[in-house]
Amino acid sequence: MNNNLQELFKKQHYNKNNFFLIAGPCVVENDQMPFDIAEKVSGICKKLQIPYIFKASYRKANRTSAGSFTGIGDEKALELIRAVGEKFNLPVTTDIHTAQEAAIAANYVDILQIPAFLCRQTDLLQAAAATGKIVNVKKGQFVSGPSMKFAVDKIKLAGNDFVWLTERGNSFGYQDLIVDYRNITWMKEHFVPVVMDCTHSLQQPNQTTGVTGGNPQLIETIAKAAIATGADGLFIETHPNPAVAKSDGANMLQLDLLEPLLEKLVKLRAAVS
Repeated sequence: MNNNLQELFKKQHYNKNNFFLIAGPCVVENDQMPFDIAEKVSGICKKLQIPYIFKASYRKANRTSAGSFTGIGDEKALELIRAVGEKFNLPVTTDIHTAQEAAIAANYVDILQIPAFLCRQTDLLQAAAATGKIVNVKKGQFVSGPSMKFAVDKIKLAGNDFVWLTERGNSFGYQDLIVDYRNITWMKEHFVPVVMDCTHSLQQPNQTTGVTGGNPQLIETIAKAAIATGADGLFIETHPNPAVAKSDGANMLQLDLLEPLLEKLVKLRAAVS
């Protein structure tokens, strides 16, 4: 684990040979849910000595339908995310969507996440870089691993060396994604930590219902392959009851399935290390 990651997880007791985990709900749905999920996941990660980052979007700007849930209010949601980090001694992360949001969100979180659709937005990457926070850029569904070099360069040329990249699959037709695990190796050649998004890579977008579908039964498959091919971290959105989640429920992992999955992945990581 490099010095950047060691500093981030300095408050946690972890096995330095483990992958790190970014996990939480897709979006802040109410005042209590983020704390309930963080408490459960942090307890599992302490037991398994996995470095843990709490994730939740404070607002969902990219929704299929105009009537879809977007959030409970930006400032309120950001305050809740920060409070989760403070209560459980966790680093926290959230998405940003415009250059103006970067400095605002940076007051509340440790890592700024750039959504896949926005990975080429120069002003957004530069604004995120200017905050001095870690910038985790999700690889666009339309972009190759080697071409993510240009996203890394934009952030580093703006004076910020704290860059991560996240693989989340490539568009396959109109309503599916496919994961090319060569991208993990290729993105590691940019000398940055590489994360596998195990849940969004199983989305089935552009459904005629206006609600994105998914294949959550394959989360374990995606995660195992990512560990085997050298991913530094895993991104897993989780919810106590995905069927009633207000965003991305179709591809989220049910919370009570997380611990047995992580137990398997820790063993696999030990075997391939």
